[in-house]
Amino acid sequence: MILDALGSGLTDASAARRLGVSLRTYRRRVAELMAVLEAGSRFRAGLRAGELGLPRTPQ
Repeated sequence: MILDALGSGLTDASAARRLGVSLRTYRRRVAELMAVLEAGSRFRAGLRAGELGLPRTPQ
């Protein structure tokens, strides 16, 4: 779900509302995801997720 939010182009605040979490929680989860993917940017995290074949939830 975080990957979907990152790829949606929404602001952090909008993505957090969509997921039903606080802005702080959303940003923490994004940071955790970036660390796991060893990505220095959100863009790179998306690329890395694609390289690894991580699934996105269908829209």
